[in-house]
Amino acid sequence: MITCRKMTAADVADAFGMLRVFLNEDEHYLASSKAYGDRGVQGLNDALDLFLEQPELGFVWMAFDENGVAGICVVCYAISTSMGAVVAKLDDVSVKEDRRGQGTGTALMEQLKEQLRKEAVTRIDVGVHLENPEARRFYEKLGFIALNEERLACVI
Repeated sequence: MITCRKMTAADVADAFGMLRVFLNEDEHYLASSKAYGDRGVQGLNDALDLFLEQPELGFVWMAFDENGVAGICVVCYAISTSMGAVVAKLDDVSVKEDRRGQGTGTALMEQLKEQLRKEAVTRIDVGVHLENPEARRFYEKLGFIALNEERLACVI
């Protein structure tokens, strides 16, 4: 059984471990990491601190099974001018390699949707690397629709 919740201070080490693996090993993230201004371990530490200090900006969503943390993603809030409502920006979605294909990612997303509905968040936006059709299919199975646009980044 998979249970999901927002990261707490007690979860930081687990969150750091999972996100560090993602940021250091995911080929699709690594292809864009320079454009994102990746600051390595320091950037990740700063981000986790910010999520705990300023929860109004977003949170780290974590999935747990009987063996501990199994999946993770980062959620940041934004305001949609087209909807006139708060939406969620989803990043760094990852499931531990030995837990993939067992429903962990689906549970992570479905329980995230439930949480966001409780918070009156009306949409989830996610970027998928152009060369990652598996991720695209995963999100489409969960009701996401392609926007036919590409994300760009500018470090300032």
